[in-house]
Amino acid sequence: RRDVLVLTPWLSPIVWEGTFSRDTLNAQYMQKNLITGVVTFAVKKYVQFIQGFMSSANKYFLVGHWVNFYLFTDNPEQISHLQMAPENHLFVIAVQNHSYSQWQDISMSHMDIIRRYIRSQFQYEVDYLYHIDIDVQLFEHIGVEIIDALVATISPWQYTACRDSKSCETRTESQASISKEEGDFYYTASFYGGSVAEVYKLTRACFKGFMKDRENGIEARWHDESHLNGYFMYHKPTRLLFPEYYWDEEL
Repeated sequence: RRDVLVLTPWLSPIVWEGTFSRDTLNAQYMQKNLITGVVTFAVKKYVQFIQGFMSSANKYFLVGHWVNFYLFTDNPEQISHLQMAPENHLFVIAVQNHSYSQWQDISMSHMDIIRRYIRSQFQYEVDYLYHIDIDVQLFEHIGVEIIDALVATISPWQYTACRDSKSCETRTESQASISKEEGDFYYTASFYGGSVAEVYKLTRACFKGFMKDRENGIEARWHDESHLNGYFMYHKPTRLLFPEYYWDEEL
């Protein structure tokens, strides 16, 4: 395709539909016999999205490849039986109903949970790991074109340069700070991933920055997303997904 940007300034690919051969990538991926993990959280009122997310992900996410879905929820008893494809496995993991009053505290706790479970479990079970928000529904195939060491998704709301975006955290007091002269793209915290080792480093750094900000009495503008963007500023993604991979129906 010549109508879109397909390469970042640091020479990582930007994936759009029509910029890759899914058949070729599938054949290469099959030879490696890899397992991909997907982490999602359904806590409190978000339990209502489980059916929509799981049924669509089972139908469209890495079809024909081994996928472990890790569903963290505070209401495991409310989950009805979900029929999964033979190559997909669903693991329901009970998590405490956080007493946090603010959603940003809950979203940052998700990164800490991912970090801890990578150390204790995921690193032994999957090769790649992706976090996807539970209120997402898939409408088209998402395949192995998303597989790489460190993968970020450009936000559909802010797909201009980060330095041109009003969403970036620019206060130098925050660990998530990006100066107005810096920044490449603005990334969503709703869909990111990569190799287990890289996702561990990402979630550990973001949670550490969040806790440091809390000690200093500051809160990054968009919380976990701000810390994610701060991390990607200095640890460049090896692959970017264009916003069509995480589009907002309000747009």
